[in-house]
Amino acid sequence: MSDTASTPTEIRVSKDRKTLTIGYVAGETHDLAAELLRVESPSAEVQGHDPSQKKLVPGKKEVTISGIEPVGNYAIRIIFDDGHDTGIFSWAVLDKLVREGDALFAAYCEAMRENSLSRSLNL
Repeated sequence: MSDTASTPTEIRVSKDRKTLTIGYVAGETHDLAAELLRVESPSAEVQGHDPSQKKLVPGKKEVTISGIEPVGNYAIRIIFDDGHDTGIFSWAVLDKLVREGDALFAAYCEAMRENSLSRSLNL
């Protein structure tokens, strides 16, 4: 997508607060799960300061989006019900999650299994 094409024209949170829907000028829409957004948050708390510091975030299967706030004309801040609110999701980050979300989520689930961690809070 070009810069203009990757700038969302609409960002909406589902009624159950588990999905962020992003609409683009070309008319396409994409859904991103709250769990994916939370575990891939671009915050230093999750990503660290370089790729070797990225943290696995267990227990987020049921996380919901409490709110979203605009950050200039280039990003949103997503507030999650677990209190996490430090990730700034630029249009480029959202575009990457749209394009690579399935692969990122599969890698996350595999890393959780390899580390004997659970996506659920109760396990």
